[in-house]
Amino acid sequence: MKRAVISFALALGTLAGTPAFAQAPEPTLTAALQDKTAVGKARLRYWGFDVYDASLWALPGFDAGRFENQRFGLELAYLRDFKGADIAERSIGEMKDLAPIEPAQATRWTQAMSSLFPDVKRGDRITGVHVPGSGARFYLNGRLLGEVADDAFSRLFFGIWLSPKTSQPRMRDTLIQGITGAARTP
Repeated sequence: MKRAVISFALALGTLAGTPAFAQAPEPTLTAALQDKTAVGKARLRYWGFDVYDASLWALPGFDAGRFENQRFGLELAYLRDFKGADIAERSIGEMKDLAPIEPAQATRWTQAMSSLFPDVKRGDRITGVHVPGSGARFYLNGRLLGEVADDAFSRLFFGIWLSPKTSQPRMRDTLIQGITGAARTP
């Protein structure tokens, strides 16, 4: 199953113009985030409910204003149970708020996320790793789920938290406040 998901993601990336020969994903989160440290943490509350704690993992000197050009990880530690399909739908909605997405592309990205994101229980952690020029890799509790080998997807997906146009600007500021010289505005 995991190989099928990764193959699907690689095919998706090839169709989207991303080279299919990109480096294979690291099998563990520890390997994917080597050299990275936690640089910021924030809690998402929505309508008074705690949803998740987000942690940004990056190298010293991470420039939030140019996040799309740097490798980093963003961990979401869930504080409630959610269905994977709901996470995918919410993510694509947030991505559409950042930039126009063609309907066919939105459908492909939603399907890719739905096939990767499992239902989560309180305490589960999904960590996305942005790999510039390649796409996004996802880990559940430190174990590889798969990837979406599409750089445009990865930029918009991580823009949900790091773009100056995020729907949660206070959360963005909290995530990047510990970064020396962080670019907080466009």
